[in-house]
Amino acid sequence: MRFTVDRLDHIVLTVRDRTLSASWYQRVLGMDIDEYGRNNRVALSFGGQKINLRPEGSEGWETAGDAAPGTSDLCFTTAIASEHIVRHLEKCGVEIVEGPVARLGALGPITSVYCRDPDGNLIELASYNG
Repeated sequence: MRFTVDRLDHIVLTVRDRTLSASWYQRVLGMDIDEYGRNNRVALSFGGQKINLRPEGSEGWETAGDAAPGTSDLCFTTAIASEHIVRHLEKCGVEIVEGPVARLGALGPITSVYCRDPDGNLIELASYNG
């Protein structure tokens, strides 16, 4: 039997300020904030996935050897067209780094708009419908 991965369940982002990061992802990307488990851990949920926010220097987390704030590139897909993404980011006061630009996503051609979260992670917001 061949081993295969079904889907991505969650990722962990190392952040400087968990409250600031959670607020940004909720305000800008519409994610839900959930507190859970020991040590008041914080997760951001959207669709069937979640992002756990790991405060920099925190103990009790098994994580990547060099996990640090601002070292991730993440791509999120949305059902709205890129011109609406641009208007939303501008309304939220988020600087656009690049875009809209044509790219190739996991399922085919996408149009992407890039910005950065409070830690400097590159955030790609992609639309399969332009």
